[in-house]
Amino acid sequence: MIVPLSAAVARRRHDVCIVGSGPAGLSLALELDRAGLDVMVLESGLDGVSEAHQDLAAAERFDPARHDDMRIATARRLGGTSNLWGARCQPMDPIDFAPRPDLREAHWPIAHDEVARHYPRAAELLTCGAPVFESAIAGLDRPSGEFMAHPVERFANEPATQRAHRDRLATAPGITVVTDATVTEARFEGDRLVALGAATRAGARHEIRAGRFVIAAGGLESTRLLLAFQRGKPDLCGGARGPLGRYYMGHLIGEVADIEITAPELDAALDFAIDAHGSYARHRLIPSPALQKARNLPNTAFWPVVPPVWDARHRDGILSMVYLAFAFRPLGQRLVAEAIRKRHVPGGVAAGPHLANVLRGLRRVALYVPRFFWRRYLATPRLPGFFLRNPARRYALAYHAEQSPRAESRVRLGRESDALGLPKLVIELAFARSDAEALTRAHEALDRWLRENGLGRLHFRQSPEETPAAILALAAHGTHQIGTARMGLTPRSGAVDRDLRCFGTENLYLCSSAVFPTSGQCNPTLTIVALACRLAAHLSAGTRAAAPEPDAAVAVAAQ
Repeated sequence: MIVPLSAAVARRRHDVCIVGSGPAGLSLALELDRAGLDVMVLESGLDGVSEAHQDLAAAERFDPARHDDMRIATARRLGGTSNLWGARCQPMDPIDFAPRPDLREAHWPIAHDEVARHYPRAAELLTCGAPVFESAIAGLDRPSGEFMAHPVERFANEPATQRAHRDRLATAPGITVVTDATVTEARFEGDRLVALGAATRAGARHEIRAGRFVIAAGGLESTRLLLAFQRGKPDLCGGARGPLGRYYMGHLIGEVADIEITAPELDAALDFAIDAHGSYARHRLIPSPALQKARNLPNTAFWPVVPPVWDARHRDGILSMVYLAFAFRPLGQRLVAEAIRKRHVPGGVAAGPHLANVLRGLRRVALYVPRFFWRRYLATPRLPGFFLRNPARRYALAYHAEQSPRAESRVRLGRESDALGLPKLVIELAFARSDAEALTRAHEALDRWLRENGLGRLHFRQSPEETPAAILALAAHGTHQIGTARMGLTPRSGAVDRDLRCFGTENLYLCSSAVFPTSGQCNPTLTIVALACRLAAHLSAGTRAAAPEPDAAVAVAAQ
């Protein structure tokens, strides 16, 4: 059932309380319900958009040139950031879990296989078809050498987790989803968490009791809660000098080169297509593990994209129509997540040249737009993105590269608090020139591989000496919040252990991208849900917690 916090008071006692209703929280709840456990899920926001709730995500300080505003990088509503998610589903690679000399500060305490065995169920929960993430390209012999063209990314048929599973969430007897329930404090007795303090947006305070608790509120919001709890329990997650809040990573994203593809089979494989398993999929280009180790390259995915839509010099009416739609904010916000919209709409761009492009290509625009809107917003499955192939087979080349973990890249609590009294975050995401230099080498290796295999070539937009600076100039993120409460073998190396239990506690767990010690080349969502499935197996295998009281939630104050 789905109820507001006030209606959750004096209901039955629950085995597990989950904070957050995004992909991690809801997937964990669904898996625990399948195992026969009673679960309460606390969602800070409502079933729909609420600016008053969204404002609770605001950070005290961040660099807008390097990091997205938390009010657009997260979604305080049922379903969490799945409401903003681009639907990409990709597994992490074995090399992400392996020791690498250039990533000395990053060690997963579990093997890749311990996560990979849960990818099939995660793919099912995320509605992305079968867990098939490799596929030969029809008509193209698998090229030899330093890059792989057979990896496949899949796309969720229904990205919003709460919509994909609404019937079960509404009717499952073992799941109670509570909205307007913002967690603000924790009460420990020794190493045992006995209750969480939650508040409605209006300020009514309630105490939540359960046998075990899981924080699944997104990467940075989960870290923010743990940092706040640490003030009352100094040994939590390794203590104030431990890793909690440090090693913050996103991904390096951008375009510093164009790709010209000479093989038509590769050109087709790098476009969106519905595969035999009923969801959209697309191939990507990734350096081989051997090359990554030999050249100290970051794990990176490359794929073609359209030229920057804001630059009217492309003289393409369809691209200009896309820019104009994004530039009109009320429409653009309905088409894509705000963080994505802002990347395509820099300031100071004149509309006139774009209008001229549209008028010059009006017939082509008129034929294209209705079909695109049908495929993108009405059809099932929905087209996951916008890509235009062209006869020259020349495109901008997007990269999505791992960011190396560094202790100085971090978040911490500031002096300001939100409307409910929880301290706000200060965000200090830092990018290293060494990462940009390694990514430059990855581009050069891709160019060489394309030429040697007769598949194409790259055209760099700047000299080799200028490429690292160009990459750093584009370095900005905020939607993939990784590493700030990473897994480790000890409180010195991690904030949580191999079972995602917070160090210093008996019954508090964390499930979000914050626990990843490395970021890999992929979007983190599939792995987050795989870890949720793994955590569900761990929690359900243990004994059911003894019920200390008959109520799951007891009102302790109302303001």
